[in-house]
Amino acid sequence: MPKTLFERIIAREIPAKIEYEDERCIVIHDIAPQAPVHLLIIPKTVIPRIADATAADEPALGHLLVTAGALAGKLGLAHGFRLVVNSGRDAQETVPHVHVHLLAGRPMTWPPG
Repeated sequence: MPKTLFERIIAREIPAKIEYEDERCIVIHDIAPQAPVHLLIIPKTVIPRIADATAADEPALGHLLVTAGALAGKLGLAHGFRLVVNSGRDAQETVPHVHVHLLAGRPMTWPPG
C-alpha cells in the first residue's frame, strides 16, 4: 500500500509548514486555506477515515481534539474556532488519513457546507 500524502509529510518526504509536532501527531498549515487560520491536525498513526475508526483509535482521536484546543489557546483563538473532520467522498475527503481541520480568524457561517 503506498504511503498517504500525510505519511509522506510526517516522514519529511514532502515539505510542509509545521506549526506543532509531538510523538502522536503533527499540525501543518493547509496549502489551500479556507480561513485566515487553517491548520490540519494529523495523527501519526493512520486511520483511513472516521467511519473506519475503532475503540483502539480513541486515544489518538482524543489527542487530536486536545491538541486542537491547546493550539487554539496558544494562537489566541479563544474567541472562536471551528473543527471539521471529513469522512468519505461525499464529504470531500481527499486524503484517506483522518485529520482535523482547525479553522479560525473570521466569523464562521451556519450551516456549513
